[in-house]
Amino acid sequence: MGIGVSIFLITLGLILKFAINPDAMTDPVDVHVIGVILIVVGGVSFALQLLMMSRMQQRRPRFPSERDERTYDGDNPPRP
Repeated sequence: MGIGVSIFLITLGLILKFAINPDAMTDPVDVHVIGVILIVVGGVSFALQLLMMSRMQQRRPRFPSERDERTYDGDNPPRP
C-alpha cells in the first residue's frame, strides 16, 4: 500500500468511528470497531511506508564521489 492508501484508510476509519451514528443503523456489525480497525491498519501501513522510504534514502549516496570518475587520456588506461 502507498501513503495515499494509508491516509485514505485512516480517514475512512475516522469517519466510521466519529461521524456515523450506529443507533440509526440496524446492522449487527459495530461500526465503531470497524473504524478503529481501519485507523490501526492505516497507521501501521503509514509507519511502514515511512520506514521503507527512509531505508531506501539511506542506500543512495548523497553526493557523487569525484574519486569514482575515471578519465582516460589515451596513453594511460585506467587501472581496475
